[in-house]
Amino acid sequence: MATVKDFLCRQATPFTTGLFVVSAVSGVALFVHLGTATFREMHEILSMVLLVPVALHVWRNWRSLVGYFKRGTMWVATAVSLVLAVGFALAAGNGGGNPMMQMVGRLQSAPLTAVAPAIGSDEQAVLDALVAAGISPVKPSDSIADLSARTGRDAFEIVAALNAAAKVAPAGPATTAAP
Repeated sequence: MATVKDFLCRQATPFTTGLFVVSAVSGVALFVHLGTATFREMHEILSMVLLVPVALHVWRNWRSLVGYFKRGTMWVATAVSLVLAVGFALAAGNGGGNPMMQMVGRLQSAPLTAVAPAIGSDEQAVLDALVAAGISPVKPSDSIADLSARTGRDAFEIVAALNAAAKVAPAGPATTAAP
């Protein structure tokens, strides 16, 4: 009778392979900006799940892995991988992150008086939309973050209410006008 350990060891390589294929396909799709909404969460979660069969695969093949370290093969691959990873980390650190997320952060901390023109609305329409959504009390000097903290409402709910007051069409993909 097969034990759980035997079952897990027999399945480590097939699951590693299957999840690697999913991770590779979704990673390539994300890289070329194809179906980002479809692939991002799948890629992140299933890549984390991939760690389980990889760990089982390493455990099952530990002696072979140690042999790679003894021959030096693994040291070279590990060093090259770490140098590449550090290079990407340093390059990303200089840019300050995703500029869209930086803008969203700024809008969340800006007073509603500044948010209103950014969404093509006026102060009163913004205040009315928030009250209509049951988000109150609200003052023109409040920010989305202030309202969220004070009312206990999620920032997404507040932004959804603000969208009701918006007069600017939602932006599609960025385009550049011809000169």
